[in-house]
Amino acid sequence: MTGGDHRAFVAGLPAEVRADLVRTADGPGLRQAAWHLGLIAALGGLIAAGAPGWWLLLLPQGVLVVFLFTAMHEASHRTPFATRALNDALAAFAGFVLLLPPEWFRAYHFAHHRFTQDPARDPELASPKPATKAALVWHCTGLPVWWGAVRVLLRNALRGAPEDFVPPRLAGRIRAEARAMLAGYAALAAVSVVAGSAVLVWVWVLPALLGQPFLRVYLLAEHGGCPFVPDMFANSRTTLASRLVRRLAWNMPYHAEHHAMPAVPFHRLPDLHRLAAPHLKVTADSYPAVARDAWRAAR
Repeated sequence: MTGGDHRAFVAGLPAEVRADLVRTADGPGLRQAAWHLGLIAALGGLIAAGAPGWWLLLLPQGVLVVFLFTAMHEASHRTPFATRALNDALAAFAGFVLLLPPEWFRAYHFAHHRFTQDPARDPELASPKPATKAALVWHCTGLPVWWGAVRVLLRNALRGAPEDFVPPRLAGRIRAEARAMLAGYAALAAVSVVAGSAVLVWVWVLPALLGQPFLRVYLLAEHGGCPFVPDMFANSRTTLASRLVRRLAWNMPYHAEHHAMPAVPFHRLPDLHRLAAPHLKVTADSYPAVARDAWRAAR
């Protein structure tokens, strides 16, 4: 049966099915985090040791590093683990690696969920999306994203996040968070200089710069080209990616399903997809297909 919007679909699920889907557990999140962080540590160790062909590992290391964004995204919902402290620890670590303050991001992201594809209220639409081929290429370099992250950190450290989507009660916490992150970066830089070591550049900074374009293309698929309507099955795109991509992205290619039921943990999204598949209105066969469509649509 097809038709209706995401609200009708969710309301039509039996209560016991909904309760089962949103049940959290520590085990799946711990296994996924061990896989993702373990690969980063392993490749980083080979790069730092100067293993034969180590430079070939910079790009895969970068892809793994920047896709910590999907781990942080999940942790911002506090769904990967049943234990809240584990969710917050994952968000804090991933946010630090990506220059993305987790408390600020949680407020930003929750506003995005409340007002998905609403041009007046969705913070993801506050900046114009790339409309020309030149703008699309510049966006996909990731350089504007890094510069934006630095500006947010500095502004938050000074002013405590002035955006409308940040509740005033969080301003102090967000200011302290940004200052703590900046202090952490300064400490790492100082230790590297004193030790005369560039290892963090080779295992973290340079790989992240190389990997960011892949994350940009991935994120374009979530809502790019989708209509400005409140139905999450229409304003969000599910991409039928490979198993490896789904694992790397913590199952977030099932993006319409995630928006329809944000409380469903990542490891249950395949189950939700099987239920929701007949109702999805915007899907793609792969991320290269989305990229090709975006390129054709650009002026």
